[in-house]
Amino acid sequence: MIQITPQMRILVAVEPVDFRKGIDGLAALCRQVLASDPLGGALFVFCSRRRHAIKFLTCDGQGFWLCQKRLSQGRFQHWPQADATGAVRLDPHQLHLFVCVRTLLWGGCLIKIFHVFPLSTPHRTAGWI
Repeated sequence: MIQITPQMRILVAVEPVDFRKGIDGLAALCRQVLASDPLGGALFVFCSRRRHAIKFLTCDGQGFWLCQKRLSQGRFQHWPQADATGAVRLDPHQLHLFVCVRTLLWGGCLIKIFHVFPLSTPHRTAGWI
């Protein structure tokens, strides 16, 4: 199981990657493009060229974990911009907001705890926390 702790380094690759790449291909990108060791325990985040899917790569000491999230509709529209290193560092809270909250907002829905309302309906406050 992947455990994301407050001390974990999270690096987001700013350039899209070929999603046919598996663990070995993404680990090579970590070394070559991001100048970081994929065995060091960091969590690496990659997006597809169409920005409809993201992959997470990390090593837990026993082996690699490769996870993918693909949106059923919409895209990751606000992907980080490039800098000198080709990666942007996030903290766990920022990653959670980036992956969980924004994807549902980009899909055309407004989310509150336990409720999902399309943006076209009036906001109801009953039951919202």
